[in-house]
Amino acid sequence: MILRSTNCLVLVNLVALGRSIQPSAPEPVAAPLRELPWGQLNFLHTTDTHGWHAGHLQEPSFTGDWGDYISFAQRLHAKADNEGRDLLLIDTGDRIEGNGLYDASDPKGLYTRPIFKEQHIDVICTGNHELYHKATSDNEYLSTVPNSHGNYLASNLDIIDPNSGERVPLAPRFKKFTTKNQGIRILAFGFLFNFKGNANNTMVEPVEKTVRQRWFLEAIHDREVDLFLVVGHVPLDSSEFPTIFKAIRQVQWDTPIQFFGGHTHIRDYLKYDSKAYGLESGRYMETIGFMSITGLSTGGQSSTRPPVAEAIRSSPRFARRYIDNNLYSFHHHSSLNSTTFPTAHGRNVTAMIALARKDLKLDHRFGCAPQDLWTNRAPFPHQNSIFSWLQLQVLPDVVSETTRKDVPRLIIVNTGGIRFDIFKGPFTIDTTYTVSPFTSRFRYIKDVPFQTAKRLKRILNQDVPQFVEISHELATHLPVSSKTQAAAFEGSRESLDLHYGLANQMPLSSEDDLPLIPGYTTHDAAGSDGDDTIHSPIKFYTVPNVIESRVAFPTSEAGDAEDPEKVDLVYIDFIEPYILRILKFLGTGYEIGDTEAYMEGKQLTELISEWVEGNWGGEC
Repeated sequence: MILRSTNCLVLVNLVALGRSIQPSAPEPVAAPLRELPWGQLNFLHTTDTHGWHAGHLQEPSFTGDWGDYISFAQRLHAKADNEGRDLLLIDTGDRIEGNGLYDASDPKGLYTRPIFKEQHIDVICTGNHELYHKATSDNEYLSTVPNSHGNYLASNLDIIDPNSGERVPLAPRFKKFTTKNQGIRILAFGFLFNFKGNANNTMVEPVEKTVRQRWFLEAIHDREVDLFLVVGHVPLDSSEFPTIFKAIRQVQWDTPIQFFGGHTHIRDYLKYDSKAYGLESGRYMETIGFMSITGLSTGGQSSTRPPVAEAIRSSPRFARRYIDNNLYSFHHHSSLNSTTFPTAHGRNVTAMIALARKDLKLDHRFGCAPQDLWTNRAPFPHQNSIFSWLQLQVLPDVVSETTRKDVPRLIIVNTGGIRFDIFKGPFTIDTTYTVSPFTSRFRYIKDVPFQTAKRLKRILNQDVPQFVEISHELATHLPVSSKTQAAAFEGSRESLDLHYGLANQMPLSSEDDLPLIPGYTTHDAAGSDGDDTIHSPIKFYTVPNVIESRVAFPTSEAGDAEDPEKVDLVYIDFIEPYILRILKFLGTGYEIGDTEAYMEGKQLTELISEWVEGNWGGEC
């Protein structure tokens, strides 16, 4: 389904007419808002955008595109400059894989790379998705890194230079800079969690080893630093950030530290000590994170520019806000409207996105979904679950090897291969990639004893002592993290020491009597007031690591299913290493040489679109 284009997209001096979001996107819905807690130093943060630079074209709360974000950043920069504050932009990786704008081109990313570089990012790092394939990591090194003009950091990541063949840092290990208005001296690092699934042209050094390197120790001994800034594609509560925090604190016991994380696709905020906090800002261009710090020293300050009044204090104050990515929020927080908000640059990029979507034919319709199907907003099994739909309708219908179609088969698919919901209405090329963006293909092992094969699902889905590592690894690839699911059931987590200054007293906007619409209701370490938009809650349900379909099983004369003696064990190639390890544990002798491509290695993405075309045809 990869579409080739002979036209290389370049920035055109084109101003989109009318509204600045994508033409097919719905208008955002008015809702009560909390104000942004501006401070001395402020940040906008994106992470795990996964190619969603056109915004969400079926969800009004998240319809802002990358051009709108550019306009928003420019307007907030102007506000910060006028008030003598500083504003920095951060991106913490996983910019690729997950949307037709990235995945439908050949080569992948042909359109998103020039679109992404139009936003000025002050500190940027890589994610694990940039490293799965040699081609994508080479693109980071040869394109995204130079396009970032020294702002891309790779503190624990090396690459084999595709030209020289030498092992080199993907990007600079760290950078020191001074903010232009306040003169805040910042020492910044860019990390990736201890990732092991990268292609063999990249090397990820464990964080606990990196913090013992001479260059890192020399850097953190710099006494002329007002703030340590650690950006990373790292969950806030995993082991890597605490390791970095402890290493810095052993040398600089009271210098403020700001962490920006990613990877788990959640809104999250965490306290490491009274002068060190972390922010993670969701996924898929749903969230623009806003972070502020007040009370920082200004060792690099020009004598002609006084600090903002509230910055003169003995202890820094941290505050956060999670902004719903839509024009209603952007207009409000910039104090502008549909006429005054868009900038020429922002509209140009919106136009670039529209042209790219048209060139890639992303609105081409395969069919019309008769209902919403949810990854985590419905339990499994359930008629509204996308996984029940796959298990009962799609997999039995399309996963079939012609020469073995009558052989009983047991099909296993990991739920992490399904990344997003299906909404009632048009099912397009773009929908196909948002639902299943990966190049995963089917493989199988012939004639596996059924009594052995049927045990795989239970082991993959549960913390069986011998395979707890496998179960946990698969859980990290769920469409919504297990942490989000847990928070949805637990309600508000117990707040930590609430020394967050005025953030908890931030007033609502004048629209606070508007009706609530369903959306994010985040509970983090600072409480439940982090979302800029006040929503009614959405309940999330846990889903298994894998689902299983049983096809062509024998039946009795009464029509009841019977157990076959042997089955073709069919599975997505991503989980093949886990399958083989478990089969070995179960006493079989299966090895990689016993596996074969199934259906000539067709991708799950292709099979879903073919099923939709054959079963959901017609007009919406």
